[in-house]
Amino acid sequence: MRRKLVIGNWKMNGSRAGNTALLSGIVAGLNDFGADCAVCVPAPYLAQAQTELEGTAVAWGAQDVSIHASGAYTGEVSAAMLLDFGAQYVLCGHSERRAYHGESSELVAQKVVAALAAGLTPVACFGETLAQREAGETEAVICGQLQAVLDVLTPEQVAKVVLAYEPVWAIGTGKTATPQIAQAAHQFLRARLAQKNAAVAQNVQILYGGSMKPENAKELMAQPDIDGGLIGGAALNPTDFLGIIQAV
Repeated sequence: MRRKLVIGNWKMNGSRAGNTALLSGIVAGLNDFGADCAVCVPAPYLAQAQTELEGTAVAWGAQDVSIHASGAYTGEVSAAMLLDFGAQYVLCGHSERRAYHGESSELVAQKVVAALAAGLTPVACFGETLAQREAGETEAVICGQLQAVLDVLTPEQVAKVVLAYEPVWAIGTGKTATPQIAQAAHQFLRARLAQKNAAVAQNVQILYGGSMKPENAKELMAQPDIDGGLIGGAALNPTDFLGIIQAV
């Protein structure tokens, strides 16, 4: 049985004092709710996350990674650098990276490869815009995004990746895909994984990201192919974040 996983994506939010309050609140309220928990923080706060979370049940990670190991790539952060600060997870291909930084599915796939090579767990993100959904292109879009990753991985590598379905139209908008809509996308992604390797497909965690809140988390995570959440806004409030974890 796949264990649930809830990852908080802070995006470009945080301050040293605010982070301490947020992380201490999460750690203090976290019980064994049957889910693993992590936070993906802005790169400048990785050292603080390591200090605050080491020895607790909360893992931490980064929001992006370079495809390069080192060199003249100003502003880039390598997988080895993330590991220096104890990171376990790294987001690859979040919709905001695709939209605002022009990241292609092929580049995202290279980032997944770089993360795996260093021993990080990549969280590969896929999702469609509102225009694509209304045009009936959801499956074609997320299939293409996923296939770019599958094309460069062995089944053994796929088993070490976490996937996240994040309908772009439901991120930060307050709109949430119904449990049925979310489940259909997750089921489709798992079926595509099964074409790579059926046994691996049954064990890969697929998270839902798109305005998940304590109020809707239980119903969403009760769906058979939804294995947790990639949480944005609610991850910045310890009460809301813990409420989502508790919903498991």
